[in-house]
Amino acid sequence: MTDIPRNLVTGDPAAAGPVHGTWEYRPADRWEDGFLSGNGRHGALVFGDPYDDRVVVTHHTLVRPNGAEHARPPELAAELTALQDKLLAGETAAAEGFTDHRPLQWVQPFHPAFQLRLCRAPSTEPRRYLRYLRTVDFTTGETTAACVGGTSRVFVSRADDVIVQQVTGLDLDVWLDHRLPGAPEDLAVGQGTVLTPDGALLTLRARYPDSDRAYTGVTLVVATGGRTELAHPGVRVTGAESVLLLTRVHRHTGELDVAREQRALSALPQRYDDLLDRHLALHRTAYDRVLLDLRADPAERALPGSELLERPRSTALLERLFAAGRYHLLSSSGLNPPRLPGLWTGDWNTAWAGAFTNDANVNLQTASATAAALPEVADALAELIHRQFDDWRENARAVFGARGAVAPAHSDGESGLTYHFSREYPLHLWTAGADWLLKPLVDHDEARGERDPRTAAALAEVARFYEDFLTRTDADGRLVVVPSYSPENRPANGSWGAIDAAMDLSAARHALLTAAAYHPDRAPGWLALADRLPSHRVNADGALAEWARPGLDDTYDHRHLSHLYGVWPLEEINPYDTPDLAAAAHRALELRGAENDSAHGHLHHALIAARLRDGRRVADALGSVLDGDFFHASLMSAHYPRRDVYNADAAHTLPAVLVEALVQSTPDRLVLLPALTPALPSGELRGVRTRFGAELDLAWTPAGARAVVRPHRTHRIELRTSTGDGEFLDLVAGEDHVLTWGRGNPP
Repeated sequence: MTDIPRNLVTGDPAAAGPVHGTWEYRPADRWEDGFLSGNGRHGALVFGDPYDDRVVVTHHTLVRPNGAEHARPPELAAELTALQDKLLAGETAAAEGFTDHRPLQWVQPFHPAFQLRLCRAPSTEPRRYLRYLRTVDFTTGETTAACVGGTSRVFVSRADDVIVQQVTGLDLDVWLDHRLPGAPEDLAVGQGTVLTPDGALLTLRARYPDSDRAYTGVTLVVATGGRTELAHPGVRVTGAESVLLLTRVHRHTGELDVAREQRALSALPQRYDDLLDRHLALHRTAYDRVLLDLRADPAERALPGSELLERPRSTALLERLFAAGRYHLLSSSGLNPPRLPGLWTGDWNTAWAGAFTNDANVNLQTASATAAALPEVADALAELIHRQFDDWRENARAVFGARGAVAPAHSDGESGLTYHFSREYPLHLWTAGADWLLKPLVDHDEARGERDPRTAAALAEVARFYEDFLTRTDADGRLVVVPSYSPENRPANGSWGAIDAAMDLSAARHALLTAAAYHPDRAPGWLALADRLPSHRVNADGALAEWARPGLDDTYDHRHLSHLYGVWPLEEINPYDTPDLAAAAHRALELRGAENDSAHGHLHHALIAARLRDGRRVADALGSVLDGDFFHASLMSAHYPRRDVYNADAAHTLPAVLVEALVQSTPDRLVLLPALTPALPSGELRGVRTRFGAELDLAWTPAGARAVVRPHRTHRIELRTSTGDGEFLDLVAGEDHVLTWGRGNPP
């Protein structure tokens, strides 16, 4: 079997464009290679083989109590002035004592619920995988496994919030199995099986050790024909034309009303295709908004994912990773944005607690939300922020004695309180997080031309924090950000808690200016405060310094690029308005090391390089990831090279890198082909959203380029192309604007 599965292409596969899915001709022995589906609440990780089909069920709410559910931020406000005095007096290690001396407390770790196991009933036949094929279709969210004699299909419904699986042609034993790697031995598990007129109801209830919290999974088994009988710990279905399984999981205290859940599942359509149609109205509409076609070799497009990954310089690989990244990002965004592993894990020992890590990872993973036309991702981020905003207020009060709001660096999704910090990671000192998390919501507002009142209110709270916090000045009367922290780095000649980190300066300035734009009646005071912040410093190496405070030396070999926050995601520093600072930022990028080769470090580097119009550096950073064996056969990624530590950073950030290399926008500027790389010699990008309220299609070849701008509102913008020259365009709502440039006939 060498042809592209027809469900992953439109029209004739031989003449088709990019493939919207991936496939393998071998079973997945490792859960990391399992294909993924999700609706932003429930996740399904599908692996195994036709004789032992496994669906690992996950949910954004599944976090294991570990004491963090009772943790509070440290009450340090009374000591803040003394700390500021010491730091300003030159005591560089003073912040190391700014603590209540608690041990490091991790957030509650994310974990899987259980496996839905479907084993082929015992047989004397040898196990043979005749014409075996497993696929995931990005346009529908379906994973399929098929072999001679049977087929299994799975998707997670956006319409009905249920995991749907249909099996045809096989006799099955079906049960729920909590035994996954790392599951606590003292997890109190109870299971139940009840036969129903159409099949059975399976339940699994698990209570966490030393906790009143639990989770319960419910699977309704609906058999068409055949016989369903008890087979401990589940049921055996024989002779059925098809078997439909509907699964949900709930985290709760007390007891779940299983009878009510059974009624809810029974009230859903009992046909797979009917459930799929309801889901597609939401999923396909979102996925189909954007297309990237790099004119890849059809022969490479026809390769299974695992074989394509062996060709890291293939444009077909970039096409598929772009498509997979948008698919996985959409699928993991709903109740929350993606966690470190997205929405999926097959192991209870999830690295770094599977947290929402807000000092780079969440921010990178959601970077394409606006441009790649996934407002669902921005909405999911907004859900997390606004659900936790009271906790952000408590952080500002407890640590800084201030009004307003301060975001935590880590969250489990339940709490937004700052309690994860230590001497080497004094994350409680970090004040830039709220601005970074709110930036995608501001971008979303700009793109749609309407301001969300919740975003406006949040921005005002952040500005209010800076009113109270920014009270110390230097000898020249400039404000000083003290204490200040540059995640997760320290000066070469100082300690982690310092003064005037470049990121903190950029974030404070941006937060105040943006709040002023949303609240004109309060703008004068916030604008005046922003104007008193110090400028960035260029160090002796000609690089933008990570700490603007003179005397603090840079530490270059580090995975984070926090000091270049003003370049990306902000536009404070850019080649057009601030060329000298942009040159210094570029020098800082040149000097930055990769430290431990984290995927997020490489792709963060690429995003900044794209803003600085350095296509070669974009290509090098992408190459470090593609050459480093960061992707599993599932096209989900790892944190380190050689597929070490399951992690969504690379998978979800790569689409943003490719878009930024091709199209950039602000509310008043459009930049086309700013960082074109040799890996992108020609192609087409359709459906990109701009922040000045237009959709854009772009096609390019070595000879020239053509762009079609479809504005939704009337506006004047500045246009910059690959030549770097600028001109103004007057856009009129509803009137397409066609742009062409280059040699010969543009595409």
